[in-house]
Amino acid sequence: MVKPTRRQVLASGGVLMIAATLLPARMAAQAGAAAAQPGAFAPNAFIRIARDSKVTIVIKAVEFGQGSATGLATLVAEELDANWDDVDIAFASNNDPLYKNLLFGTMAVGGSTTIKNSYTQMREAGATARAMLVGAAAARWGVDPADITVSKGVVAAKGHSARFGDLTEAAARMAAPQSVTLKDPAQFTLIGRHVPRPDSAAKSNGSARFACDVRTDDMVYAVVAHPPLFGARLAGFDPAPALAIAGVRKVRAIDSGVAVFADNSYAALRGRAALQIEWDEAAAETRSNAELEAEAAQKASVPDTWVVDDGEWPALPDGSRELSARFTLPFLAHAPMETLDCVVQRRDGKVTLWSGSQFQTRETESVAAELGIAPANARLDQCYAGGSFGRRATPDGSFAKEAGQVAAAWGGDNPVKFFWTREDDITGGYYRPLMVHDIRAAITPDGRIAAWHHGAGGLSIKYRTPEQVAANDGAHDPLMVEGIEKPSYRIGHHRVGAGVVYSAVPSNWWRSVGHSHSGFAMEVMIDRLLASAGIDAVGGRLQLLDDPRARAVIERVADMAGWGNPQQDGHALGLAFVQSFGTYVAEITQVRRGQDGLPAVTKVWCALDCGAVVNPDVIRAQTEGGIGFALGHALYGEITLGKGGHVDQRNFDSYRSLRMSEMPDIEVAIIDSTASPTGIGEPPVPPLAPAVANGWCALTGQQIDRLPFIRGIEQA
Repeated sequence: MVKPTRRQVLASGGVLMIAATLLPARMAAQAGAAAAQPGAFAPNAFIRIARDSKVTIVIKAVEFGQGSATGLATLVAEELDANWDDVDIAFASNNDPLYKNLLFGTMAVGGSTTIKNSYTQMREAGATARAMLVGAAAARWGVDPADITVSKGVVAAKGHSARFGDLTEAAARMAAPQSVTLKDPAQFTLIGRHVPRPDSAAKSNGSARFACDVRTDDMVYAVVAHPPLFGARLAGFDPAPALAIAGVRKVRAIDSGVAVFADNSYAALRGRAALQIEWDEAAAETRSNAELEAEAAQKASVPDTWVVDDGEWPALPDGSRELSARFTLPFLAHAPMETLDCVVQRRDGKVTLWSGSQFQTRETESVAAELGIAPANARLDQCYAGGSFGRRATPDGSFAKEAGQVAAAWGGDNPVKFFWTREDDITGGYYRPLMVHDIRAAITPDGRIAAWHHGAGGLSIKYRTPEQVAANDGAHDPLMVEGIEKPSYRIGHHRVGAGVVYSAVPSNWWRSVGHSHSGFAMEVMIDRLLASAGIDAVGGRLQLLDDPRARAVIERVADMAGWGNPQQDGHALGLAFVQSFGTYVAEITQVRRGQDGLPAVTKVWCALDCGAVVNPDVIRAQTEGGIGFALGHALYGEITLGKGGHVDQRNFDSYRSLRMSEMPDIEVAIIDSTASPTGIGEPPVPPLAPAVANGWCALTGQQIDRLPFIRGIEQA
């Protein structure tokens, strides 16, 4: 059967557990019942300290490579004064009251909020544990708690010393303090410094457990045959050809298609390929990309809703220059390395889900609902996840719902490993929505933006049908105008509209969400306006910005790149600035013409301000990864619907990613800040594409209005 997790092993031994701060008294009392075991204290905790002084920190967020587990553990260890070498991590199961994202109200990761919502909570948990250990030591030694010091897991005072593990039983008898005093940042020894990631060794030696690693002797493997068109439905099928494949055990219809169950993944895939299926395409999306783009352009030109409306185009000051542009941005797949997968086991009226779940409570309850099991009897065994970029954060919990239906269709109590292939994911959505931005703007001779009219048309993440819009009193989807509804720049006459193209193509959050397309349109247009007025791209932006943090990152990155200095032959610089998720990011790219005629980016300078820094190495890694992710999609990334609505791309041979040889040299500067921490997983993405476009225009004179560049340059 499935091997026990580290959490289960730890729970069986002598362990000190410290609960989340501000727990309701009833919950703390219930948790304390587990403290009957000698040496253990269990008020439902973020912290577990074993008798050998090992500190296990329970992580409430999924870890899919972004480094959140390291950041959260650092926050606790800092206030606990733990020895970092003694720190390990374990993942929380579904439990909203204890482990919810404080900004969402449920367990979930998204919007670059993990550190932001946990910064104080996790520090308070660590400080509470420290206070209880100090109290236990003071009582044992007969000293004033104020005379006790704690450093690297050792509690000491006046000739006495003890490791954490020596104090667990006594600490378990201490009353938790009602409030704690957190460290002054000047006292930090871990926060703001590089500490090794606690998951690095496991990911290097292969012991880190992903959902794809879960194996049992009696496991059944399942795949689903989905419709070839978005919106199509199952009309009928013949299971006989699939059942004739050796190893195929069962074939069943579910809401999303036909599930094939087999003894192994190979047999399941062969069985699926052999199926004979008839699809009802009456409600399917059959329009091509060209048709969807045409409608999106019309919606951008004549929006359904004016989100910001200063009225019709104004009279302009003398000497103003007026420009217009239409920017077209494609569907994009998330394409994380680990495709969607999970294991579901129903047994004795309960269900366990093994998954790298991004929405832990919602997805576990969705699986339970499909099996007719009460949420209280559903448990998540959280795994690592091999990336997401928004793919695992489906608002309707579609994959979890499908997994529940698959398990229900199997009917037995075997663990069912359900997985999507790369082809399933690339052709099956969800995608960053196709968008068109229409901009008409004017700049005065002295560099003021006199008017900015901006229409955004395309598919909506929030609304797929006119009925959904009507049910919400005609409200617009704020993600369509993210970053342009409330721009960073001072703008005179401002008008912003949004128009929805209704389609069965499922759209979803994609790394940096609306900023991923609005940032491109806005920053390219800003560059063009400044250039038309003969104003420097750096100086002009600084003149348009009032926020000192925004100005600081632009000034810093310009200094890093030597902006204004002569460039070597065949090279040019491009700048872009985007504030997203509370984080300020400015990037300058060095661009030359590649052998394939596309921009070759040789270097990227990035300056960012994400508030208080927890782990600078994680921030640099996320920045470098975000830049590489953004560059690959900017150069090559697009999902297209061909004639009849069929997706043209199927795998990485046709959905091109950045190659190692194309990765630029990257220099990152993190601005020192005492502000509250903000996001870092997404903000490095939006400035990259416009910085490349602006550099390319400076180099060649070509204005890029369409992404990816492989298409945009063809049309320039």
